[in-house]
Amino acid sequence: MTKPLDGQVALVTGASRGIGAATALALARLGAHVVITARTVGGLEETDDAIRAGGGASTLLPLDLTETASVDVIGPSLFERFRRLDILVHAAGVLAKLTPAPHIQDADWAGAVAVNLSAGFRLIRATAPLLLAAEAGRAVFVTDALVRQPRAYWGTYGATKAGLEHLVRCWAEETRTTRLRINLFDPGAVATKLRASAMPGEDPATLPTPADVAPMLAGLCLPGETRHGAVVSFTANAAGAGT
Repeated sequence: MTKPLDGQVALVTGASRGIGAATALALARLGAHVVITARTVGGLEETDDAIRAGGGASTLLPLDLTETASVDVIGPSLFERFRRLDILVHAAGVLAKLTPAPHIQDADWAGAVAVNLSAGFRLIRATAPLLLAAEAGRAVFVTDALVRQPRAYWGTYGATKAGLEHLVRCWAEETRTTRLRINLFDPGAVATKLRASAMPGEDPATLPTPADVAPMLAGLCLPGETRHGAVVSFTANAAGAGT
């Protein structure tokens, strides 16, 4: 049976667990060969096992997004291996410490900027030529409602996510006359390790799981997707409203 992403290659960051892993599995089920990347090799192997158990195919790419030289060569490496890249999903992110703005430490700020913002810029620069050359190139970046609804003590995380969202939306404006479709996905509160770190007293059973939100994110990668420069919210769509 033909699948909608047969023959396509997708790159997914943060794919060792959580939303990244669930999205990689969803894309593989749709027929894509998924290049999964994260720092944790063991987590990538678990994602790879799940993909292969479902009849999909993946390639492991252990990578620390703070190692800029490694991120910069992702595009050429994918071209050398596959001669194409059709989909980019940037799901990796770090929380950093929740603290008053005057108390933010240099190391926490630098780490969040490196993963939440700078890695996004480097991924865009490294993969844009391949995505623009694809027949139906798609790029999706995970964002957060904090960008539009600031909360006390979330300054480091929110500021870096806001920077990424602005950059992505600028890129979308620059590519409106191309076939490439670029969007942001806001999953809302999801039962992930990052969420548990921020909200240790919260019952994860009350939240959607990564597997719940992944199909909607993966849907933004389909050839028939027409939205461009949009912020698509899982919570809003689950409630019957779109963004």
